[in-house]
Amino acid sequence: MTPEQQPPPAYAPDTPGDGAADSAGAPDAADAAADEPENPPARPGRRGLVRRLAIDTRPLAHPPYRRLWLGQGVSFIGFQVTAVAVPVQVYGMTGSSFWVGALGLVNLVPLIVFGLWGGAVADHMDRRRLLFSSSCVMWGSTLLLLVQALLHLDSLTLIMVVVAVQATGFAVSSPTRSAIIPRLVDKELVPAANTLNFTASQVGMLAGPLFAGVILARWSYGAAYGMDAALFTVGLWAALRLPSIPPLGEVAGTPGLRSVIDGLRYLGTQPVLLMSFVVDIIAMGVAMPRALFPELAETRFGGEGAVGYLFAAIAIGAFLGGLISGWIGRVHRQGVALVVSIVVWGLAVAAAGLSHQLWLAVALLAVGGAADLVSAVFRQTMLQTYAPDEMRGRLQGVFTVVVAGGPRLGDVRAGAVASVAGATASWVGGGIACAVLVVVVAFLVPALLRYDTRTAETVHAA
Repeated sequence: MTPEQQPPPAYAPDTPGDGAADSAGAPDAADAAADEPENPPARPGRRGLVRRLAIDTRPLAHPPYRRLWLGQGVSFIGFQVTAVAVPVQVYGMTGSSFWVGALGLVNLVPLIVFGLWGGAVADHMDRRRLLFSSSCVMWGSTLLLLVQALLHLDSLTLIMVVVAVQATGFAVSSPTRSAIIPRLVDKELVPAANTLNFTASQVGMLAGPLFAGVILARWSYGAAYGMDAALFTVGLWAALRLPSIPPLGEVAGTPGLRSVIDGLRYLGTQPVLLMSFVVDIIAMGVAMPRALFPELAETRFGGEGAVGYLFAAIAIGAFLGGLISGWIGRVHRQGVALVVSIVVWGLAVAAAGLSHQLWLAVALLAVGGAADLVSAVFRQTMLQTYAPDEMRGRLQGVFTVVVAGGPRLGDVRAGAVASVAGATASWVGGGIACAVLVVVVAFLVPALLRYDTRTAETVHAA
């Protein structure tokens, strides 16, 4: 299926003037352009610059996407509240950081297994129904956490099981939601839609922990889980209001292991898509410095009070980067842009590791966070527009696994190198190595650098 054969979105914008198709060149617009003087007066610079930089909100003109975006944004705040409350409750029950750390493993295994399987299922059935069903699994898990907190069951085993079930629901719903987006908006609006999604997620990552801190300090675990359950109903409503999104054509086989393998085999034949995953693993697995934040906060930045600023810096940068992301949708050479954004991420991380002033380290990490958001938007957009619809779910499943696993690999690398060479060498060296490796990979696989949305054509699986 070529870009010109891309299926139309399930819903048109609210008004005829919205949407990319309307702006592509209506006759009256062309006539008006022809009547303009050869050297028209310059537009007001400041206003034009703001319009070009401000986040592109045109996808919100599509009602199904708008509801999906709102549901995701609101529910993710509650999800982050629970993400803070569960470790705090486990530590309060056990007094052991070991069991708090074990939550990471309990989350990661279902994400890997069911992320791949859930993506395969998304290619074989109505994505609206799958999104709603998997979201119900997540909501039910939150309700179970609420009940155990209200009844003061204090069962570590129960919490671990419920967390694993919740991670399973997330592993299925996340690739399904991402695979839905290209079916809701015009192809040229997909980058803007992804930017809106990632920006909303950053709001949740910032607001959720703040709400959790206030709730846990003043009330209880039950109040935290109750807030999550209440906010998640907005996400359920959004999923329920989506149009039916069945597979566009016949999809061979059933959503089992073979279907997953078929998706991985297809990925191996597409160097552009494969390299989009490779460079992300490099970015997170080599440069992510968060495992070093506690040590550097204590030894360099004046104590535990600094660690919160370090952890928040990347998310703050990503959020601010999203607000001035209007230019992203106008970038056609997305392969080059992806490489450049990851190089900026690596160099910003390295520079932050050299800083001995907290404000400068936070500012540089924020620059890195903004670059990371840009790279995430391009990676997601390349998957959603270059891959055929019948493979999008499976590739989004791989995306979920990489996004979940990459930072954890980065934690392991950072800690291991720091134990041998020191925290500064681990932090700075990781950032520099990331920038160098991404450039090397890009030149070894030039198809990534040549990727251009104006000439790229979707390649269907054989």
